Amino acid sequence: MTATADFDSLVPAHPLSRRQFIVTALGAGFALSVQPVAAQTVITTDSVGLTAGEIKVAAAGGDMPAYRAQPATGSQWPVILVVQEIFGVHDYIKDVCRRLAKLGYLAIAPELYARQGDPRQYTNVQELLTTVVNKVPDAQVLADLDACVAWAAANGGNAARLGITGFCWGGRITWLYAAHNPQVKAGVAWYGRIVGQASELTPKQPIDIAGSLHGPVLGLYGGADPGIPPETVRQMRQALAVSANRASKGSSIHVYEGAPHAFHADYRPSYRKEEAEDGWRRLQAWMKQHGV
Repeated sequence: MTATADFDSLVPAHPLSRRQFIVTALGAGFALSVQPVAAQTVITTDSVGLTAGEIKVAAAGGDMPAYRAQPATGSQWPVILVVQEIFGVHDYIKDVCRRLAKLGYLAIAPELYARQGDPRQYTNVQELLTTVVNKVPDAQVLADLDACVAWAAANGGNAARLGITGFCWGGRITWLYAAHNPQVKAGVAWYGRIVGQASELTPKQPIDIAGSLHGPVLGLYGGADPGIPPETVRQMRQALAVSANRASKGSSIHVYEGAPHAFHADYRPSYRKEEAEDGWRRLQAWMKQHGV
């Protein structure tokens, strides 16, 4: 049995993964629950030299909306999956895709809550979590990311050079997907939760699959993040270090002391320019180092 099969057997099939899509198109602007946006720090990347915009990805239950950015010319671009924060695929995530496309990647960000609801319409974060985010099963998410890889491979991407990066909620998913798909060459997890309570929808946490990675993951964390205690980061480092798995042992975690959660999110007060720019440089070097 392969490592992927081992991990998949731990993620139960769930009827939610076969739901029809509630969200069939991506909106414009930023999620309501993050308003007002700190406009003075928002990074805006243009689409000059790119093909960028909304696409539909065939997935369980129908067509999943996603945002895609890639160079306007050429083909066989390396592929990077971009996994959203809890706020869904809004302007910040789209811009990250364009930043990656400017570097020569086909970047694709699927709306991974599309069967459960539109995360951009909620004005209250707790309501968003309760109504949408906490109803999304990991099995559904992993399958939807697989569907995006298939779409990329059929549309000019080189799935043999596959990377993944994600922020907050998506940081946790980055760790899980690196243990799920043998094609993953490398991942970069931005302040993704490492430990947590197991449930039917989220049966495993990154700490549980630390020794089963297919591609090495770089974790970028804030030392002043109240939601991810330093002790959990130390636990993850230790689990990676003692693993006999080459990709796990080759993974790394960098902590920015004094940085809060979401330090890369340039549209929020949590943004820290120095740490965000350093993390972006590390992402580029990590992907290049590992063949993405």
